[in-house]
Amino acid sequence: MPDSPAPPTPFSPPVSVLFVCLGNICRSPMAEGIFLDLLDGDPRFEVDSAGTGSWHVGERPDPRARAVAEENGIVLTSRGRQVTAEDLDRFHMVIAMDRANLEALEGLRARTGSVGSELRLLRTFDPEADPDTDPRDLDVPDPYWDDDGFREVFAMLRRSLQTLLDHLEERLP
Repeated sequence: MPDSPAPPTPFSPPVSVLFVCLGNICRSPMAEGIFLDLLDGDPRFEVDSAGTGSWHVGERPDPRARAVAEENGIVLTSRGRQVTAEDLDRFHMVIAMDRANLEALEGLRARTGSVGSELRLLRTFDPEADPDTDPRDLDVPDPYWDDDGFREVFAMLRRSLQTLLDHLEERLP
């Protein structure tokens, strides 16, 4: 009989989660806003978002991301910022929107020796993702170049984030 995998390490509150995409104006601020909405003020969690690139530091989320969020009763209040090595030590989990951003985070970790965060792809929590059929299915597509993609991404984020929340709550004492 094969050994069962070890249970995930418990987290002590507040559980800190950082969502990361490329520019921090579309996917990661939507993930941050949706997750905060799901948490409904739960003080056991701290949530933020950042980008691997610096192009949009200080900017509000993309107007299309804000519009789709507002259609769903969520106001996006974050400002663009770039992920730092300190983030990799500070946050319990750093959640990348796609494999390119995960690789950038792994590179930052390797260059700086940061060791604290658990790095994951968000869609590993998506019950509709099928990486066995298509490995790209674990990427949240960047809707920046596709006006119609924001609603699809929002739905993908919401279902993935609900599963992530369930996962994190299981890891609380």
